[in-house]
Amino acid sequence: MITDNYDGRLQQPLGSGYNAATTATTIIKGIDLSGKTALVTGGYAGIGLETVKTLAYAGAAVWVPARDIAKATKNLEGIPGVTIKPLELMDPASIDALATAFLATGKPLHLLINNAGIMWVPLRRDARGYESQLATNHLGHFQLCARLWPALKQAGNARVIAVSSYGHQIAPFDFDDPNFERREYETLAGYGQSKTANNLFAVELDHRAKGFGVRAYSLHPGSVNGTDLGREAPMALFQQMGTHDADGNIYPEVARKLKTVAEGAATSVWCATSPLLKDIGGVYCEDADIAVIDDGTITHRYDEPATLHGVQPYAVDAANARRLWSLSEQMTGIPFPVA
Repeated sequence: MITDNYDGRLQQPLGSGYNAATTATTIIKGIDLSGKTALVTGGYAGIGLETVKTLAYAGAAVWVPARDIAKATKNLEGIPGVTIKPLELMDPASIDALATAFLATGKPLHLLINNAGIMWVPLRRDARGYESQLATNHLGHFQLCARLWPALKQAGNARVIAVSSYGHQIAPFDFDDPNFERREYETLAGYGQSKTANNLFAVELDHRAKGFGVRAYSLHPGSVNGTDLGREAPMALFQQMGTHDADGNIYPEVARKLKTVAEGAATSVWCATSPLLKDIGGVYCEDADIAVIDDGTITHRYDEPATLHGVQPYAVDAANARRLWSLSEQMTGIPFPVA
């Protein structure tokens, strides 16, 4: 019996009955999260905020770590059961402080949704010299998960969700130069390898943690309208992809094909709650189902969001997953033995 997703062995759609137009509200219908605790990074804007709302109104107590406490307080006002705490994913001390605060409650952590991320930014480095997209999107979440492991294990039936992206198809993980110290910096390559890292992390965490009742998943939320993920991206990038005109306006025909925020959050909520995934983990998901392996026969066009699907074999490769785990321990200085 196949029990993990090494080399994409479980990358087969389940026929969930959902699609790109399914919303988070539809996914959560009939699911009661009373007595459950979730932590959603970046849960105060975009699909993260929608994810928090969905989980909270289903009865979960939700911790929302935030870089911008004022913005989080404003956006989360009126949502029941929410706890806001400071977090800077590029600051290891901030990550440790958040984890310490959570562990001090003595509560189990049933859902860890690593939703926060940055995209298409200029070359920046954290205090350790690590490239910012890798530090924020992967290494910070690796450290957070490692520190919260006692609470995840305590839950006995926990799920860890890595919000990845179709963007992983832009670049595999460069094990020889992950921080662009010897190669020219390309923001899309940096973003792509950080999203590939999200996928590989889910593959390996699931492999190691399933014996403790903890399963892991990665996902592509879809091409979503109304988020600020690409706020620093130069317009030339969007124009190069064929989504915006010469004046910087998104083509109406492209905008109509983008997901709403409620649709974009659906796959996160599905990975976190679906009973269909009870005995399955380590898989990369999209449109509230498991994605197919991209075998090279899918034609992708950025102006046709529905074509942006599938997972690259290198992003679910067992050897890559093991190698990234070891490198992540080395780069963060944090052993994560999952024991």
